[in-house]
Formats: sequence, structure tokens, C-alpha cells
Amino acid sequence: MSTYDVPHETEVVVRGSGLGFAQQISARSHRLVADEPISSGGSDTGPTPYDFLLAALGSCASMTVALYARRKTWPLEQVTVRLRHARIHAADCAECETKAGQLDRVEWTVEFSGMLTGDQRARLLEIAQMCPVHRTLRSEVHIPAPLAVEDESGNS
Repeated sequence: MSTYDVPHETEVVVRGSGLGFAQQISARSHRLVADEPISSGGSDTGPTPYDFLLAALGSCASMTVALYARRKTWPLEQVTVRLRHARIHAADCAECETKAGQLDRVEWTVEFSGMLTGDQRARLLEIAQMCPVHRTLRSEVHIPAPLAVEDESGNS
């Protein structure tokens, strides 16, 4: 079993006020903030949820590519992943199965620094698409409905 096949037991906790969009996020010993830009009614104190989604994909792809290159002892020096999220009309997507409504589209580029051959660069692009987050986003994801839990004051 590879490291990527081990279930993640980390609990992420997100707390926010009912008065705005800013969210306090705890993941293990890390503290993060999510928010919306001012133009969307937020206070722009942190990345948006979609920024975090793109960061998850980009960082996972970069880590996976770097791990693969290290194992192969390839001269990879740096990986830069640039990502953008957009909503597109399904009819405008030739390679998509869905043809009605809107779809989420993630456009991304991967740049490699180092004395790599063309074949090595091509293989690293393939490996980027095999990262666990990419596989999760491309697969069927089951997210059951959340459960309401009472807070300390007895309210649900």
C-alpha cells in the first residue's frame, strides 16, 4: 500500500460567524482563514473556498511529480503549477459527457525546471494527473448530508 492509499484521519474544523463570510479553519496544528473577495460581499481576509480547492490540486500534483522524479533520480529542480477555475456552458465542452447546463472547469499548466528530457517532461505531465486529489476530483465522490450537532448551549 502506498502512502497515498492510506485513509486520512485528520479532522478539519471550520468555524464562521453568521455575520459574514470569513471562516477560521483548523487542520492538525495549522490555522487558516477562508473568505470571499470584497466584490462578492466578503472582507478578503483569506483565499476563497475555490482558491483552496485549486491549491489542493496544484500542491498535490507538484508533490506527486517531485516524489516520482526523486524516485527516478531525474534532475527536477522545481515544479510550478498554475490553476484557474471557471464555470462554462456544457455545450461548449467538446470532450465532456454532460451537454446541458453548466460545468466547472479547471485549467492548469505545469512547468518543470531542470535538465529534463522531453520524454521525462511528458511522463511528469502524466504523473501530475495521477495525484490523489486529481483522482478524487475526477471520481464519483460520496458526501452524505451533514448531521446537526447541538452546541454547548443545547441549541442545534
